[in-house]
Amino acid sequence: MKLTDLEVFTVAPPAPGWGGRYWIFVKLTTDTGVTGYGECYASSVGPRAMKAVIEDVFTRHMKGENPENIELMFRRAYSAGFTQRPDLTVIGAFSGLEIACWDILGKDRDRPVWALLGGLMNPRIRSYSYIWPLAHQKTPDFWTSPDMTAEAAAAMVEQGFTAVKFDPAGPYTIHGGHDPAMSDISLSVAFCKAIREAVGDKADLLFGTHGQFTVAGAIRLGQALEPYGPLWYEEPIPPDSPLDMAEVARNVRIPVATGERLTTKAEFATLLRVGGARILQPALGRAGGIWEAKKIAALAEGFTAQVAPHLYAGPVEWAANIHLAASIPNLLMVETIGTGGDFHQQLIGHSITWDEGFILAPQAPGLGITFDEDLARANPYTGTALHLEMQEDPCDWRNGNAFEGGAPSPE
Repeated sequence: MKLTDLEVFTVAPPAPGWGGRYWIFVKLTTDTGVTGYGECYASSVGPRAMKAVIEDVFTRHMKGENPENIELMFRRAYSAGFTQRPDLTVIGAFSGLEIACWDILGKDRDRPVWALLGGLMNPRIRSYSYIWPLAHQKTPDFWTSPDMTAEAAAAMVEQGFTAVKFDPAGPYTIHGGHDPAMSDISLSVAFCKAIREAVGDKADLLFGTHGQFTVAGAIRLGQALEPYGPLWYEEPIPPDSPLDMAEVARNVRIPVATGERLTTKAEFATLLRVGGARILQPALGRAGGIWEAKKIAALAEGFTAQVAPHLYAGPVEWAANIHLAASIPNLLMVETIGTGGDFHQQLIGHSITWDEGFILAPQAPGLGITFDEDLARANPYTGTALHLEMQEDPCDWRNGNAFEGGAPSPE
């Protein structure tokens, strides 16, 4: 069996766009007619440029190769151009292609991907989501309202969630890291207080940031949140500073979680060595794919660290995350867009089951999903903005800051 053909889909989810402005999916076909789907988590270049990178990585390192030879193909891509170091864009392209290889292998052997990764460890996988606005809540006001967010959190707990995530600590800006405004600290504390009162001990609070802060600012904010017992403090320091992340971890009594912007075991290993995090959040469409994420999980296990795969992307990366999660002993939980995301589930034919706060390990061959190519083609991305973007304005220390949850309102 050899890889022969590639097709790339760049898909725009309809408003409100939970999961980003676009998702990049790949379809691989073998000479035996087996097809597999993967997802490349958006990189720092636009989708046209990313499509060219994906095509180059496939043609240069994978076309004509047996899809079983994942280790060999990874080493080719990782070493390309005399590099042998993490490359966000190249590895992002390879990640989606690698996921598609696993989908092919599972279908060829008539087994789910988790069965090829050591078997089933977690038949029910704990799920968490960002707190999204309820239907009656006015979106622009929601992101700075502790009461509205607490109401939505309580509704999520009623659905079955045992963990909810929120990120009221101000903007992610190219002027980072910065010290948080005092108003951002006060608002963050108010969010934690209101949500804790609304959910009690029925759910963990997951406090999100986006690498905005200096060491001193991150410590100051984290210590203010300690009384409310968050399960994690997510990415308080920019991802290029593992030693600074470790300094925060030593000075805040909330476990540090990070990893959505890291790629390959090399970057995660450094983080573990310096004590920068006890909860790792690889995004499988960026970190190197399923096999590389399995290695990252094994490294974490040796440091008694847990894994919580990150998702701010489409449903194929979600499926890959689930198969990894099903197979590892040090799983904490997986991120989900709501209870699966309306458009996410439409794209995969509602083939993943979310059940009262948990995801059931897929039983169908490969990734266990049915990818709707017609729906993907009917929703092309035609814009010029990147999947996610950082604002150029600095933190506003005078008037406060509002971050609209990754999907700014059109109003």
